[in-house]
Amino acid sequence: MKIKTLLAASVAALTLASGAMADGLVGIAMPTKSSARWISDGESMVKQFQDAGYETILQYAEDDIPNQLAQIENMITNGVDALVIAAIDGTTLSNALENAYYAEIPVIAYDRLIRDSEHVSYYATFDNFQVGVLQATSLVEGLEERFPDVSPWNVELFGGSPDDNNAYFFYDGAMSVLQPLIDEGKVEVLSGQMGMDTVGTLRWDGAVAQARMDNLLSAHYTDAQVHGVLSPYDGLSIGILSSLKGVGYGSGDMKMPIVSGQDAEVPSVKSILAGEQYSTVFKDTRELAKVTVGMVEALLKGGEPEINDTETYDNGVKVVPSYLLVPHPVDASNYEEMLIDSGYYSADEIQ
Repeated sequence: MKIKTLLAASVAALTLASGAMADGLVGIAMPTKSSARWISDGESMVKQFQDAGYETILQYAEDDIPNQLAQIENMITNGVDALVIAAIDGTTLSNALENAYYAEIPVIAYDRLIRDSEHVSYYATFDNFQVGVLQATSLVEGLEERFPDVSPWNVELFGGSPDDNNAYFFYDGAMSVLQPLIDEGKVEVLSGQMGMDTVGTLRWDGAVAQARMDNLLSAHYTDAQVHGVLSPYDGLSIGILSSLKGVGYGSGDMKMPIVSGQDAEVPSVKSILAGEQYSTVFKDTRELAKVTVGMVEALLKGGEPEINDTETYDNGVKVVPSYLLVPHPVDASNYEEMLIDSGYYSADEIQ
């Protein structure tokens, strides 16, 4: 039987003093506050867990792996009843998850798969392969719209962080659309840089993406024009766009290349409305939080969480039962319907 610590007892006592006994204590480990979407994820989960009667411990590790490990171990020591973890590096948590297992604490992998551990109970995420499909489909649609008479289109590829399992799904989904066009000669990657081992961007760092775009432009585009850039995340897109604008794209006769994105972050939505970034992919973190809260509630009450995928997410030790939500493409034509009418943002936030 799991032994609660004095701190956990204190939390319960405080809850009783406030007039109601919480149904449990949930530890939420998030990777960083440097991305607005993780702040939104954390806030959505805290609100929905509290509405469901649970106390929460929410911590951000600022992309520091030892810090996240320490935070998770402290949550275990503090007697949480469940853990929700969005891992910085999904391959580094095996020991912490083993400790959670022996303390009888279920673990939900949140948005990012935790690898190399049999102690991941469930996984809540979006259809990550489909995210990549949407990104590449929008990229091609933009190329057809902005550069209808160009053949081939010069496109450069960016991937997400190699330590994030999702990055491979995004890339593979995108390449399922782009590779046939490359094979047909309709798309050319002028730099020749392809594959996640080459195009990955550690920690999803926009400054790293900007520096790589600078290098691509100086090495391969002094006498050629780039028409599109596959970017898997808005934070990278902003860096890529800064690089492109720095050499004159988007002014005079140099049309802005088509640049994709993901997460519908405010700077990128504003960029889309300004005619710079072409599109993004909206993943409603409120819905992901709702699914995650439902999983935890089911587990703590002795039930079975709702899942809709038992085949896709093999973490190297087991196939983790998962719930996949639907991502949505967003561009200048539908941002209002998807982001404002849904209540995700107010009109003032993106003006």
